[in-house]
Amino acid sequence: MGYGERSLNELSRKLTPADVPVLISLLSDRELTMGVQFALASQCEHAIPAVREAVATHKMRFLDASDVMSLISGFPGCTPRARGQAKETQAELDGLHREEQAMARRRAEERAKEDARIQRNAMLMMQGSKQAQELSREEREEVFRRSLKAMGLSEDEPMTPQQTELVRRMYRTMVLGEPSHAPSANTPLK
Repeated sequence: MGYGERSLNELSRKLTPADVPVLISLLSDRELTMGVQFALASQCEHAIPAVREAVATHKMRFLDASDVMSLISGFPGCTPRARGQAKETQAELDGLHREEQAMARRRAEERAKEDARIQRNAMLMMQGSKQAQELSREEREEVFRRSLKAMGLSEDEPMTPQQTELVRRMYRTMVLGEPSHAPSANTPLK
């Protein structure tokens, strides 16, 4: 709150390029974001490569980096060359951001397709159809693992003896195709 060109001028006198790495490290504190943006912008051309690197290593959000570049490009205390560099870098970062978003969308679409395929296989297994018998062991194991995850269990984490027995039984029936020997309604679970 209250930051402006006067703040940029004052920060440019009080800070040096050596402060840029420290400023980048302060970005993890969300309450300091605005002040850090202005402090970085006050360092003009010295901040540009550091901000670009911080974005590339996910230490700084695209939006914050874009704000810094916008401040640099509009700060008369920076050289015309630095202001031009900031505009170019902002365009570059915008392009990288669009690429990253597109990649994230593609990954999400791939996960959705994979989830749908595993879900179809689970339905086939539940129905006990002939198609279920044609599923590969790998496909049956995917359904088994997804079922465990849905139950909040993992083969890699500690389980109670009852959970361990349940998981073994599920593996034998779902993956190995052994007939279920589920206890009758009158048999108490131990």
